[in-house]
Amino acid sequence: MKAINIITLVLVIIGGINWGLVGLLQFDLVAALFGGQNSGFARIIYTLVGLSAVWQIVPLMKAASHGEVAAQRH
Repeated sequence: MKAINIITLVLVIIGGINWGLVGLLQFDLVAALFGGQNSGFARIIYTLVGLSAVWQIVPLMKAASHGEVAAQRH
């Protein structure tokens, strides 16, 4: 697996955990750690998580074109 795929997957997982905390506990961990939702660093993290999610579409489409996604459904 390419390093970029691992990094983006980790960021997507971080984003998913953060959204889970927001949904369940109304607690934004990224904002708490980096000075609020509007701090520059928090906004960078949010942006990187979003870009990582978009990037992860590429391996998903490659897996789908090779039949890997369909095989997982059975």
